[in-house]
Amino acid sequence: MDRMVRMTRYAVARILPTGTGAPHVRCTCGILLSIALLAAVSQAAVTRIDVIDRSDVLAARSFGSAGPYERIIARVRFAVDPTSASNGIITDVTLAPRNAAGLVEFSSDLYMLRPRDGAKGNGTVLYEASNRGGKGLLTLFNLAPGSLDPRTAPEFGDTFLMEQGYTLVWLGWQSDMPDRPGLVRLYPAVAKGITGIVRSEYVPSEKIHSFPLADRNHKPYPVRNSSDPSVTLTVRDRSDGPRRAIPRNQWKFSGANVAMDAGFEPGKFYEVVYQSQDPPLVGLGPAAVRDLISFLKHGGPDAALIGNPQTFVQRAIGYGTSQSGRFLRKFLYDGFNRDEQGRQVFDGVWAHVGGAGRGSFNHRFAQPSRDGHLMLNTFYPTDLFPFSDLPQQDPETGLRQGLLDRAQAERVVPKIFYTNGSYEYWGRAASLIHSTIDGKREMDLPVTTRVYFFTGTQHGPGSFPPRQEDTQNLSNPNDYRFLMRALLVGLNDWVTNGKEPPASAYPRIAGEQLVPPATLRFPKIPGVAVPTLWHRAWHADYGPEFAAKGIVTIDPPKLGSPFPVLVPQVDSDGNETTGLRLPEIQVPLGTYAGWNLRDPRIGAPDSLYDMVGSFFPLPRTKAEREARHDPRLSIEERYKSRLDYLARIQAAAQDLARSRYLLESDIPRLVQRATEQWQHWAGERD
Repeated sequence: MDRMVRMTRYAVARILPTGTGAPHVRCTCGILLSIALLAAVSQAAVTRIDVIDRSDVLAARSFGSAGPYERIIARVRFAVDPTSASNGIITDVTLAPRNAAGLVEFSSDLYMLRPRDGAKGNGTVLYEASNRGGKGLLTLFNLAPGSLDPRTAPEFGDTFLMEQGYTLVWLGWQSDMPDRPGLVRLYPAVAKGITGIVRSEYVPSEKIHSFPLADRNHKPYPVRNSSDPSVTLTVRDRSDGPRRAIPRNQWKFSGANVAMDAGFEPGKFYEVVYQSQDPPLVGLGPAAVRDLISFLKHGGPDAALIGNPQTFVQRAIGYGTSQSGRFLRKFLYDGFNRDEQGRQVFDGVWAHVGGAGRGSFNHRFAQPSRDGHLMLNTFYPTDLFPFSDLPQQDPETGLRQGLLDRAQAERVVPKIFYTNGSYEYWGRAASLIHSTIDGKREMDLPVTTRVYFFTGTQHGPGSFPPRQEDTQNLSNPNDYRFLMRALLVGLNDWVTNGKEPPASAYPRIAGEQLVPPATLRFPKIPGVAVPTLWHRAWHADYGPEFAAKGIVTIDPPKLGSPFPVLVPQVDSDGNETTGLRLPEIQVPLGTYAGWNLRDPRIGAPDSLYDMVGSFFPLPRTKAEREARHDPRLSIEERYKSRLDYLARIQAAAQDLARSRYLLESDIPRLVQRATEQWQHWAGERD
């Protein structure tokens, strides 16, 4: 009876009509709908689905040929065999409690938007690995405002994804987020009685007297013994600077915080290291993703509750932004793209703005939220060799590896998109995904991988007009989402019918398109300082048990040498010369940089401000340019008129559309955006 559910349960439910078509289920009494079907060992690790809400999207409005959509909110129950080789990649799985059948049980939140008639969809599941429990697909691809539970028409934007017929899926894979309604989370098993080391770092932006143990208001690992003499608190002036111990009698633990009467200074790095116990099995997160996607493609218990997806789902694309883009890189590296039956999980994977990183997604006492920037969460296990898909040998360690070694050995390599912007080259070591680790030549890409560089962009899509908060410069307003919409069409065509996607577009070492930061030919714009400190990936030693067992015994890690940082070269305006250059880069009204610097009032003014780029408007007139001694041509010297400027914008957009980097239907939006920018920066209202 291994992996068998021994009974069938029926909760109280009522069937309510929700417009035309099949009735929808709404559940009562808080238990909601739950039907557990018999499941043999050969089936996927989904054992039960508890449906919480099933309802029409936008009152059963039809979305083109895909028809009406429905919303399904549920809790998915899983059970995995800890003795199975396919689950041996889950750190500490053999230490978790087991049920009567010897399986490790856990669960996760599910949120799904799917065509009510599955046969009318496009056959593709688009799964977003949620960034800290959120939902970003509609914001990024539908140009909608953010929402954790979209219900209104504005929250669905222009409905691009629905018109395309995707089944949109979010499943919680992270367990330590704040208790905020609408977040999808993992409910993992816990390894009781296990103890280990935890490190908490914090960089204040103002003088404060306490800081949280967890990152960004997440749930911290509890301190096992606040009187433990091995507990340390240190301070340093920069990320790679020497640590100075703060005497134990000058600070204390205060609940889930560290407190000090003298206060913590802005721009300084504070780091407390302590012992905790009873770690959740963080690696059950990628296992949950693996098993749900396999379930959607192949069926299993309770499939009828969510419309028997295996009857209309033929393929799955995994998408992730930033943290969750790194999650997908780790997912592939660890071997989760092969399910328990040896079948390929994701047919396509898109890791967006994850740079060359992976992350804390499958080791003991892992903190998944910790990422790794110059001034945020430094030296967590994020930027680890290998960085490239194909293997390289690291001369410092002797290790030879590639990110896709396991997937290639198991014949489950998906079609892959890596998209990064300018910030990721300065702040996420992105050059390492396509260059050798000595920084001297290009790495070959597998035939299954495409790399795209979004020229002149910050970490997230820019907004207009640009703002300035804790930075020295205006933020970067470049909105790269229009490129993403076209690339999604290309990726889906690739996994669906084998149509080659648009060609990779990224800076190369050959031709000096990709250079060390010290050789950047940035123009001397008055009052602008170019960064002298940037993020680096380091050789880091977390102890002898980390690589094989996922156990950190040295934290902070011992650092070896850094890997080289390379950044895209710029033209005389300071705009990068390669990659996917949106019309506002090709026909500029300013300089778009992927970096910004910290305002002196928040400390460390010579360091990058994490995740934010810069914008430097062009002088409006020749007289203004000469008065400011700005080396860049003014707006009036470049363009005859507003109409001349917009004609050039239109032509640049059409060129991108011909190469399939832009949708023809999005060209009017870009022209309208350019019109607003012209009115703002050139001052003409005609």
